Amino acid sequence: MSKGTVVTPHLLDPRSGLVLDTRDLSRRPGVMKEITRVAEAPPDLGIEVIGVPPGSPIEFDLRLESVVEGVLVTGSAKVQLRGSCTRCLEEIASSEEIDIQELFCYPGKELGDEEASRIEGDLIDLEPVLRDAVVLDLPFTPLCRPDCAGLCPDCGANLNADPDHIHDELIDPRWTSLAEWTQEQTTKNKE
Repeated sequence: MSKGTVVTPHLLDPRSGLVLDTRDLSRRPGVMKEITRVAEAPPDLGIEVIGVPPGSPIEFDLRLESVVEGVLVTGSAKVQLRGSCTRCLEEIASSEEIDIQELFCYPGKELGDEEASRIEGDLIDLEPVLRDAVVLDLPFTPLCRPDCAGLCPDCGANLNADPDHIHDELIDPRWTSLAEWTQEQTTKNKE
């Protein structure tokens, strides 16, 4: 960013369930506030194969503590997960409790970290912190169960539903003519 460039922060909606108001803390170190709330999940909270459905409820249990540099937010968020098993492609659903811990700096308080979360006015935006926490906690290869057998590589049948699934032994295509000739000879000898 060049000198003289003015950065305007995006305006936070105080009515959003993911935005917290810190006015009650009065910027006095040692003041604490506990918050329990349910908010709607924002879109794109996950990875390709698993994530939090947009609009699903997120249950927050948080503690806001005023410190010299800003407000320390700690607690948890309980989210619903939906996705597909990476082995058998069956739909999976579960809930996950995500730990949250982030220091939101007051405007003008520099910690030497350009990436530090900031308080905008008296408001804290939980969405970036929640997004980071959820995505980092998601399984890279989600499974419907630890011993998922997956799909048959030949026909795509779900091996969990049919564990005794088998195919006749495949014949190398180069030997197909010989196999047909052998079958014809066997049939002639039986006649």
